[in-house]
Amino acid sequence: MTRYKKVKIDGLDIFYREAGSPAKPAILLLHGFPTSSHMFRNLLTSLEDKYYLIAPDYPGFGQSSMPSVDEFEYSFDNLAAVVEKFIDAVGLKKFSLYLMDYGAPVGFRIAQQHPERIQALLIQNGNAYEEGLKEFWEPIRAYWRNPGDKDAIEGVSKLLTIEATQWQYTHGVQDPERISPDTWTHDQALLDRPGNKDIQLRLFLSYGTNPALYPGWQAYFREHQPPALITWGEHDYIFPADGAYPYQRDLKNVEFHLLNAGHFALEDHGADIAQLIDGFLSKNIR
Repeated sequence: MTRYKKVKIDGLDIFYREAGSPAKPAILLLHGFPTSSHMFRNLLTSLEDKYYLIAPDYPGFGQSSMPSVDEFEYSFDNLAAVVEKFIDAVGLKKFSLYLMDYGAPVGFRIAQQHPERIQALLIQNGNAYEEGLKEFWEPIRAYWRNPGDKDAIEGVSKLLTIEATQWQYTHGVQDPERISPDTWTHDQALLDRPGNKDIQLRLFLSYGTNPALYPGWQAYFREHQPPALITWGEHDYIFPADGAYPYQRDLKNVEFHLLNAGHFALEDHGADIAQLIDGFLSKNIR
């Protein structure tokens, strides 16, 4: 069964879900926006018999501490630093990385710094290439260019509404009736906490630091060649499949799957992804 735990990192309570035995191969699961480790709730149950699974919530997300923007630097550099300390605190030595959405820039920072720890990459709608930043990102790019502009702020603030959160879960989905409304209502309740909008705006701005790091992450792929499983929701408008294909340029041991799904592919293709992960890791991890 999944266990619900917290650990102190730099005075913050970092919440995490833990499943499986520490004697099994480890998987660190890094969530996206606007969700939390909640997105992995079913995957943990599916894989707990064979793997040791750890899924933390970043500061400002889920059940972790939510210091204000004046008390904590909400940047991807700092989120990665917290997760790196978390890895040490829970005693992970070597592990596979499940990377989705925000989890990709957090996880790739860690993988580039500690390639010896990474046994495999499990990439689901997590971007590391310019090809993956298309139309959806135009309002966010406008915010990067002029973060003080009222229209730019209004443009990205729309991403924090219940309508936008529901859209993230249902757009591009084959059968929307398979997506529980508990997903977006859970996420929205956390987004609507006082002070959280400021946190998310800081992270939207900080996301602009990621594309400059793409060449370094791609160099990490080419040099260290971690085995990689791509399970990508093909109809994702946020991170379209254009961003999935380039991994095959830089990685030699790639298993590539486009799924008939949207952004949160685990919601309606979780069983498929679990089966693919197990098959892939069984071949590549001892």
